Amino acid sequence: VRAANNFCLGTMTIEGAPHLKAEHYPIFDCANRCGRIGKRYLSAEAHIRMMASAQPFISGAISKTINMPLDAEIGDVKRAYRLGSELMLKAVALYRDGSKLSQPLSSTIEDEEEAGGSQPTVASQEVQALAQRITERVVHRYIAKRRRLPGRRAGYTQKANVGGHKIYLRTGEYEDGSLGEIFLDMHKEGAAFRSLMNCFAISVSLGLQHGVPLDEFVDAFVFTRFEPNGMVQGHDQIKMVTSVIDYVFRELAISYLGRDELAQVSTEDLSNTTMGAKTADPEYTEEEVVSETVYESTDEAPTPVQENPHLHPPSAGMSRGLEDAPRAAAGENVALMRSETKTAMENRQMRLQIAEARLKGYEGDACGSCGAFTLVRNGTCLKCVSCGGTSGCS
Repeated sequence: VRAANNFCLGTMTIEGAPHLKAEHYPIFDCANRCGRIGKRYLSAEAHIRMMASAQPFISGAISKTINMPLDAEIGDVKRAYRLGSELMLKAVALYRDGSKLSQPLSSTIEDEEEAGGSQPTVASQEVQALAQRITERVVHRYIAKRRRLPGRRAGYTQKANVGGHKIYLRTGEYEDGSLGEIFLDMHKEGAAFRSLMNCFAISVSLGLQHGVPLDEFVDAFVFTRFEPNGMVQGHDQIKMVTSVIDYVFRELAISYLGRDELAQVSTEDLSNTTMGAKTADPEYTEEEVVSETVYESTDEAPTPVQENPHLHPPSAGMSRGLEDAPRAAAGENVALMRSETKTAMENRQMRLQIAEARLKGYEGDACGSCGAFTLVRNGTCLKCVSCGGTSGCS
C-alpha cells in the first residue's frame, strides 16, 4: 500500500529518486524535510551564512526567515543568534516548524501508525465502571445541592442608562470572587415590568448557585432584542445594546469572564497610555474670564471720607499724611490689578487658541514632513493641512 501510494501520489521529495546520485542531493535541499520519507534539509547555519554573504551588498536587513525543524531546542536558537551577530547580520528571524497552531504550510504528513505508535490500551471494565460511578456522583452533587452565598458578601453596583431608561445592576460574589447572584433595579418602570425583572434576576441567581456556568447564561441571553434598547450611557466599555438583558449579560461577561469581544470599547483603549481621552471631558475644568474692567492710575487720589469732620478736625501734618497714604495704596493696588489682568488675558488667549485648534481637528502632533502642528485625523492615520503629508495612509 505504501509503494502504491508513493507511485500514485508521489513522495514529495527528491530523495530516493532513480538515476540520482547521493552527491547530487545537496542541490535540491530545502528549508524543511520534504514529504513523508525525506530526511535532508538546510540547517539554520546554512541559512545564516547565505544571508551573511549577501548582507554587505544590502543597506537594510534581509527579509529571510531561518527555518528550524520541529525538534529544535533553546540552545539551537541561542547559537543561531550568536552566529548572526558574529557574521554582522542586521536582523535574524527564526521560525520553528510546528510552532503555530494555524501553520500555513506543513511539510510532513504523518500516518496514524507513525504519529500514535501502537494502539492505546483499552481500560478494563472495572476501571470504566469506577470512573462512570465517580462521574455520576460528582455531577449529581454539583447540580442538586445549592451553594449558598455568605451573609456578608462582596460585589459591585453598576449604574447605566439604556435607551433613556436607568438601570442599576448589583452583584453578589462568593469568597473566591465568583459570581453568585444579581439584582436588577429599574425604579421608573411599571410594576409589572419591575416584577418580571426581579423574578428573572432571582432565577439567574438560583441557577448560578446551583452550578450553572455563567458562560451558558451569556451565550443564551446576549443579543436578545426588545425595548428599551439603543445607546448606553454611564458605562466605559458598552456603548450600544439590543435590550436591557443584552446589557446585563454583556456587563457580567466583561467583568467576570474577561470577554472583551462583547464590548464596543476594549480594555486597552481605556489605558492611560492609549492615544485619546480615557473619559469624557468634565463639565468643569477651570474658570474662564468673560469680561474685565481695567482701572487706570491717576495723579489725583480719592479724598478719604470722614464720618463727621467737625468732631475730629485733623491738623495740617496729619491731613497731609492722610492724603499721601491713600495715594500710595491706590498705586500699589493698580499695579497689582494690572499684573493680574495681564496674566488673565494671556491665559484666556491661550485657552481660545486651544479651543480653536480643537475645532479645526488638530491632534497636537508635529508633522514629520514640515514640522507644523496641523495634523488632523484621516481615517486611522493623520494628515497635515499645511503640506498635505500623511503619517502612512494615502
